[in-house]
Amino acid sequence: MEDQSKPNKIKTIRPETLEFIILYNQLRGKAFNNNSELAEALGFNNASSITEIIKSRQNIDPEKLKIFKEKYRDLLGGKKNTDKPVSLRNGDGIPMYEITATASGVEVYNDINDAHPVGRMNFPGIEECDFALPVWGHSMYPYLENGCWVALKVISDKKILPGEVYYIEWGDYRMYKRLLMSDNPEEVIAHSDNTTEMIGSRLKYAPFPILIDDIKKLCLVKDIHKKHNH
Repeated sequence: MEDQSKPNKIKTIRPETLEFIILYNQLRGKAFNNNSELAEALGFNNASSITEIIKSRQNIDPEKLKIFKEKYRDLLGGKKNTDKPVSLRNGDGIPMYEITATASGVEVYNDINDAHPVGRMNFPGIEECDFALPVWGHSMYPYLENGCWVALKVISDKKILPGEVYYIEWGDYRMYKRLLMSDNPEEVIAHSDNTTEMIGSRLKYAPFPILIDDIKKLCLVKDIHKKHNH
């Protein structure tokens, strides 16, 4: 008998959905008390629509996110983020900084605020991002390729969505890593997507723990602009 089951499809979670989940966790209990209250405020038919987004990662309508951010604008903007670069978004796009950011974590940290933009990135989908950096190294291949540019959103409250890729600055280093949950609630596991390169019998890019309090800057990777081959 032939297997009539349908092949599994990989769900693509859009950046606005990730942003909504982060903001939801940030404002829950302060701006709204439960999903029913939030559903009514955003014009959803019932609370299960919110639950589907938060629990099942059902993608949110961008217009609903816009309503959400507009309605709770005062709460979202009440705390200034002093970690952002001085030069941020404008009508021409987000600033691009040509400072070395490595996926393998061997570059010494330099403050972005001391750098000058080398250009601006502007295309649909990155309007909420704060700045862009290049990738150097191969530890996050194939998700991040050496030489590509990444649009980043600063996460000032350090609320981490396990399994997502972030740009982080910690200790004296900067790097891109997929952050996973740890048994210790005070730390995360920095995971590299490149699990094929070995040194002897060991992974070249082995996972390692990072204390959340040691992270100086946390930015969610929201879009990737891969270099063109000419």
